[in-house]
Amino acid sequence: MTAQPPAPQPRRILLTGASSGIGFEAARLLFQAGHALTLPCRDQATAAATVERLLAKRSSEAPALHAPVCDLADLASVARCAAELLARGTPIDSLVLNAGLQEAGAPEPRRSAQGHELTIAVNHLAHQALCQRLLPLLDAGRSPRVVVTASEVHDPATAGGRVGLPAGLANLEGLRGGAGFLMVDGQSVFNAEKAYKDSKLCNLLFARELAHRLRLRGTPMPVLAWSPGLVIPRDEEGGFFRYSRRHNPWGQRLFALVARDLLRITASPQQAGSLLAALATDSVADDGFCYGANRLLGPGRLRFEPAEPSAEAGDDRLATALWQVSADLVGLPAELTPAAL
Repeated sequence: MTAQPPAPQPRRILLTGASSGIGFEAARLLFQAGHALTLPCRDQATAAATVERLLAKRSSEAPALHAPVCDLADLASVARCAAELLARGTPIDSLVLNAGLQEAGAPEPRRSAQGHELTIAVNHLAHQALCQRLLPLLDAGRSPRVVVTASEVHDPATAGGRVGLPAGLANLEGLRGGAGFLMVDGQSVFNAEKAYKDSKLCNLLFARELAHRLRLRGTPMPVLAWSPGLVIPRDEEGGFFRYSRRHNPWGQRLFALVARDLLRITASPQQAGSLLAALATDSVADDGFCYGANRLLGPGRLRFEPAEPSAEAGDDRLATALWQVSADLVGLPAELTPAAL
């Protein structure tokens, strides 16, 4: 009789952006598979609603589920959440930095609690702060990894990246100026679509630099960046485009009709959520940075495959500069804390 391989151990996973969209779909699949979840949410009401929805879909005994308050638009809230998690002491096996916002069509920038342009504050700065603060829990994890949700729009050579102004951070002049900047590159005119593309470029640079610094620190681990493709849910109340719909509701509905239903060039939240859940749990061959994209092959046909980031995303000096400037803005040292003995 052939011995069966042991069942994989449940992982302890922290996932941001789990209250809607692909984050919720990933959380649902992970919870049903028996993984222990920590799901930071922007306020107590969102946390309670997310937990209730997940528990309603669980028929058997539920694994551990914790939803602390962590408003990514407020670095003080990020620090409080991290302090609470460090005090609890539960190791993290997979740190999934997935939350993000886009406000296409917004004429003026919105600001974080610290005065930073909100897209960069939420999509990049808060996640770097959370990752650096929670590093001791990753050190204590079992085969730990970091997963970063990026986007192909970071690359001006891709279809999404070519629409409108391209991503580009120049010498980070805007970000270096601190609170009140309009754009990371220091340009005077605010453009919400470019701000989103820039934030996704920051995600790739952050992921590459994190992998580099972890290796130098002597604690290499997989850092998996990925692009979910264009995801447009049918639920207009939630999902990624909920903020953009405030500025151009009919335009967003028309775009969804054409892209999702006529051209069929989008991924469903369920399909993208399944990819994210797999990135958090499937075995990984190598430590270090890698990037994958959910590529469109034809109408209704997508394939997740290894991909190359843009040339700017592969700029080592820019990655180091972005890390250092961002660490300063979030009030943390650029050097990673020593690994726990």
